Amino acid sequence: MADDFGPFGQPTRRGVLAIGAGAAAGLATQRTALAQPRRPDKPRGQVVAALSQEPTVFNPLMPAIEVDQGVWWQLFSPLWFIDAQGRFVPDLAKEVPSVENGGLSADGLTWKVKLRTDVKWHDGTPFTAEDVKYSFDLINNPNFRVRNRVGHSLVKDIKVVAPDEIHWRMESAYSPYLSILALHFIVPKHILEKASDPNTAPFNNAPVGTGPFRWGSRVAGDHIQLNAHTGYHLGGPYVERVIFKYIPDLTVLYTQFRTGQVDYTGTQGILPNFVKEAQGLRGRKVFVSPTASVEHIAPNLEFGPLADKTVRQALYLAMNKKAIIDALNYGLPVQTETFVPQQAWPFQTGLPAHAHDPAKANAILDAAGWVRGSNGIREKAGVKLEFTNSTTSGNAVREQTQQLLIQDWRAVGAAMRINNMPAAVIWGEYWQQSKFQSIIVGVNFMLGSDPDVTPRFGSGAIAAKGGRGFNTYQYQNPEVDKLLALGAKQFDQPSRKTTYGEVQKIIRDDLAILPMFQAVLCEGVKDGLQGFTPNINCSSNCWNMRDWFWA
Repeated sequence: MADDFGPFGQPTRRGVLAIGAGAAAGLATQRTALAQPRRPDKPRGQVVAALSQEPTVFNPLMPAIEVDQGVWWQLFSPLWFIDAQGRFVPDLAKEVPSVENGGLSADGLTWKVKLRTDVKWHDGTPFTAEDVKYSFDLINNPNFRVRNRVGHSLVKDIKVVAPDEIHWRMESAYSPYLSILALHFIVPKHILEKASDPNTAPFNNAPVGTGPFRWGSRVAGDHIQLNAHTGYHLGGPYVERVIFKYIPDLTVLYTQFRTGQVDYTGTQGILPNFVKEAQGLRGRKVFVSPTASVEHIAPNLEFGPLADKTVRQALYLAMNKKAIIDALNYGLPVQTETFVPQQAWPFQTGLPAHAHDPAKANAILDAAGWVRGSNGIREKAGVKLEFTNSTTSGNAVREQTQQLLIQDWRAVGAAMRINNMPAAVIWGEYWQQSKFQSIIVGVNFMLGSDPDVTPRFGSGAIAAKGGRGFNTYQYQNPEVDKLLALGAKQFDQPSRKTTYGEVQKIIRDDLAILPMFQAVLCEGVKDGLQGFTPNINCSSNCWNMRDWFWA
């Protein structure tokens, strides 16, 4: 993340210097501005956005996958959002609450949010604080099938002070809630309150929002059309319609981009093996953007040999990360040692760098008493150094990674067997209830731009032990628990950076995960289409389609 601005968009000292430097170069800046394409005065043309997965969930509070969120950004609005520089930007709210502007109490418990008065729902009904209260109440309704309640469950005593102001109290201070709210959209009370059951409301298939585009039509299995909402309260939109076209075959998707049938390739983007060719296509732009997803080996820390930190250290040393990145992923991803993306403000530099050192791996296993048997597989106290590894069936790159790992780990006396399964099976109870031994997975550990990993690494978040969260690794460390509790109550960024830096150091030392790389996304955009801006803080780079336009 650029450090020219603080957490709420105020210029830092470096930012002020940068602004001064820009002013000094005024004439050059004017010339550059004159050369920039102008946005049209009214919506013009359409964008055909190709998606490799089909959006099917249109109520933004319900369980869904990332591709659905790309549609939500067009139809709905959050109170504020996080821009590509990691700054909070007001949307439905007039300003982002802070201690400085009186929106947050010093102890972080009282929140006061002032709202815009010029916002209307797509059906013309004015947006008010009642919609915000209704959305919060619905999220916490035990009968509603909600996406998640992280942070929301702490909200108490919601009061509509005026049509444009809402207050609430937090049961305990929770600073990540700023980021959580930036990724949650507000739904209309006047429509959903009339439904006998919001889980099955007609709204869920014909949504009405406050976003830059309004619902048009859907042909299941083929496409969704959204039309410009000309009464949108922020700038834009600048195109008449957006068509999300569903193309499940990534090769076909790329072919249609190459031939000009689609204007943008979203979700999984362009396959790595096509990227070099795509970069040479006339009339096309290719963006290779870092994502917040970290590809890693997830060990079940309560399974046999993987519970031994020495074993995890040896497996990490024996892993040829460079071959995985260069040979299988065309050198596009970046090696990492942590769960925080390198572009994010909490990223901890100076963590021990991975080295591919099979000799050292063998030496530490020898020293720890893991003895090779006649078949070359090590054993200690009756426990064999063998385990299964699972991932999604049909994911060619991960399956090739597994073959490399079998060779790497066999060289140090560890036997890995493959146990792959369909996505619907592996990411269900098998993953969530820690029934696996090890898994290759990509996870975005961040909550928007926030590094709170309590749901992933907190000892109370182990679902297999009755906890609430996603700690499928079954990781437990009292020091990490203390740091996570501290970080969630801190509201100033420098203090939080120190706290989460310590968390990263401990988790790297424990090797709670075996990180391979920070994933990238290769997306194609047709020349002439302006405004596309990758944003590592959002799950979809469609987040700002309101700003897209044809030059």
